[in-house]
Amino acid sequence: MNAAAGFALRAAAPGDIGAIARIYAHHVLTGLASFEEEPPSENEIAQRFADVTERGLPWLVACDAAGMVVGYAYLAPYRLRSAYRYTLEDSIYITPGAQRRGIGLALLGELIARATALGYRQIVAVIGDSGNIASITLHERLGFRHVGVLPDTGFKFGRWIDSVLMQRALGEGASTAP
Repeated sequence: MNAAAGFALRAAAPGDIGAIARIYAHHVLTGLASFEEEPPSENEIAQRFADVTERGLPWLVACDAAGMVVGYAYLAPYRLRSAYRYTLEDSIYITPGAQRRGIGLALLGELIARATALGYRQIVAVIGDSGNIASITLHERLGFRHVGVLPDTGFKFGRWIDSVLMQRALGEGASTAP
């Protein structure tokens, strides 16, 4: 536990699925970071967790001083076709009330370190809503660069929503063959 920050990071475990599902449900129902419109069940979240971790990819949680899960983040394949095998996509969600305390920065920084250690070369962020300044700024702070915007790709809460694409090279990036 980092006493100054008030939270600690650790690998997520099956016992965290309920907390993860609740955090995600809040974002599905109230925000534009996810283009889902109905929160997935705990069983669906458990399946997603298994799909990620069975690939050897990181799924992390941030816990407060009382041990409560206040955020989570994971890396998944960017696309499933074999040519994309060195590229991952990140996802980060923080519970309301715990935002803007450095949790997202710590989670994403740890994902970057782990992906680099695993030999991946790129991370892509697909950020819902051009107005999602918190997520865009978080990614910029950790070296992601804007690579595009897909205008009006989602429709949620009665309006069209952009997808912002950001990307960060890992290790040697594309300067050498893997």
